[in-house]
Amino acid sequence: MSKILETIKSPADVKRLSMEQLTELASEIRERLILSVAKTGGHIGPNLGVVELTIAMHYVFDTPTDSFIFDVSHQAYVHKLLTGREEQFHTIRQPDGLNGFMLRTESVHDSYGAGHAGTALSAALGMAVGRDMSGGKEHIVALAGDAAFTNGISFEALNNIAAQTKRLIIILNDNEWSIDKNVGAIAEYFHKIATNPTYNSLHDKAADLVEKFGGKAARHVARKAEEAAKGLVGRGVIFEEFGLSYFGPIDGHNLPLLIETFRFLKQQNKPVVLHAITQKGRGFQPAIDSQKKFHGLGAYHPETGETKPAGQRTYSEIFAESLTKLADNNDKVVAITAAMPNGTALDLFRPHHPKRYFDVGIAEEHAVLFAAGMATKGYKPFCAIYSTFLQRAFDQIVHDVCLQNLPVVFCMDRGGLSGDDGPTHHGLFDISYLRGIPNIVHMVPRDEDQLADMMYTAMLHAGPSAIRYPRGVGPGVAVKATPKAIAIGQSEVMQDGEDVAIFALGAMMGEGQRLVDILEAQGLSVALIDPRFAKPVDRACIDLYGTRCRLLITLEDHVLAGGFGSALLECANELELTVPVVRVGWPDAFIEHGKPEALKAKYGLTAEGAMEKAAEYLRVLVDARTLRVATR
Repeated sequence: MSKILETIKSPADVKRLSMEQLTELASEIRERLILSVAKTGGHIGPNLGVVELTIAMHYVFDTPTDSFIFDVSHQAYVHKLLTGREEQFHTIRQPDGLNGFMLRTESVHDSYGAGHAGTALSAALGMAVGRDMSGGKEHIVALAGDAAFTNGISFEALNNIAAQTKRLIIILNDNEWSIDKNVGAIAEYFHKIATNPTYNSLHDKAADLVEKFGGKAARHVARKAEEAAKGLVGRGVIFEEFGLSYFGPIDGHNLPLLIETFRFLKQQNKPVVLHAITQKGRGFQPAIDSQKKFHGLGAYHPETGETKPAGQRTYSEIFAESLTKLADNNDKVVAITAAMPNGTALDLFRPHHPKRYFDVGIAEEHAVLFAAGMATKGYKPFCAIYSTFLQRAFDQIVHDVCLQNLPVVFCMDRGGLSGDDGPTHHGLFDISYLRGIPNIVHMVPRDEDQLADMMYTAMLHAGPSAIRYPRGVGPGVAVKATPKAIAIGQSEVMQDGEDVAIFALGAMMGEGQRLVDILEAQGLSVALIDPRFAKPVDRACIDLYGTRCRLLITLEDHVLAGGFGSALLECANELELTVPVVRVGWPDAFIEHGKPEALKAKYGLTAEGAMEKAAEYLRVLVDARTLRVATR
């Protein structure tokens, strides 16, 4: 017996199904999600929670004419299954496969790409206004989780929607979670609405009228019941204060109710918000029991949810453990995260120093400003934010931290390639966007022990500093009991040499050592340097090896434009050095998702890639070395 999901080649096929078949489709989709993501890894919890919502959206609306905008878009797997990508779904997050987020180049049904939170409402408003100006009639539907409303951009959009368009549908997907449990007043506010018994009693009666009878009369009575219920929550539902009509909360897993409600909302000539209560991880008990873990993860057992043992500690864990030790001995050390306690591993810090741990929600700009304010009172804030997400707070880094020379430490997890998550999550730009800012010190550890030393150095430093470190595990170097401070701007020479000097930054040290071995096998004398600092660079070291050697090679897990290699070139120019410099790093392009090792090989971020790029210079060096040996 063929499965219904296998017959869905486009949203038009969804519209032909009966209610019984739609319910079966929901079950099949959950099964497919659990089994497929168990092999590929991915955002399983969020997608299990929006199965009925997404089916109902495609049943009522018509993409690609109508536009769906998913906030973050990590919950768009169901959308992909219903829009002609079911046969490719096993490739999600795999090399050359489907992207784990919405991607405009992947399908005409992906109207807007995303990967960072809080973008849906502003983008949807822009699309709605563009539609209005062009005289279009299509619908714009934005689906945003409750966590997205902890992001300031969402409120900037809310402030403008009623004034700029007459038709926009916003779905508030309320499951009380982002990655960790949602925090702050907004989360408490939504919870207050969702759990008010009198409100829900009146609302349920209104919903029953619509579901059972339909028609204008039932909708009118239901609307009156909704209005009466809203008065019970306080001064009024916040969305109404912004000029949007609010509907809900409703059961986000009740397909008949969702479909009837969407049909009703399609007829509204005003911006509306539908508040849907959903369960993250629905249909997969391990994901319900461990919501934080199953937000996004690697491969797991499809029945038990068990994952492979972690084994070696990650850079994130080393960071959290090191910060805990620093806080043990310094009561001015505080930790700040923007809704990523698990991703940054600060959930390991929290039990030891709960009063010095702050989760501000998905609000990176606020996190940096908050850290700046604490710094003025003598505290040492360690602000742990992924490299890709810290981009959102660039102005605050410049204007509020660096301009005032405040001792905030930016701990940038996922500095470098982020593999399966793709271009929205790769941390390939932070050296470029930070090193042009006065006062900041930028450090890059080659291993776990050096990360601990750099954190200690940052704690002692009187101004702003940043530390970038990769996703996952390092080379496995043991962390010593007591960290040591590193002299600001001073490189470490791993080995001396006379022909070629290799400056291998951070996690590229492994490739640097491999390159040394290859070059030495050709008879060359090779120096290997750990720069340690992207800013300030070690001028004395560059001068020494730029004068002594006949070729300099830089290796970095970062874009070449404005990266460490560029900094070395600038320094060499100022020193009037004439030595050629070969830079190895990422090109001026957005790098696709895939396995880091394969992507590095593809783009030449390997010892072999460096050899190929430096081939012209190396031939001359090898010939000269051979000639010197022959004439001795």
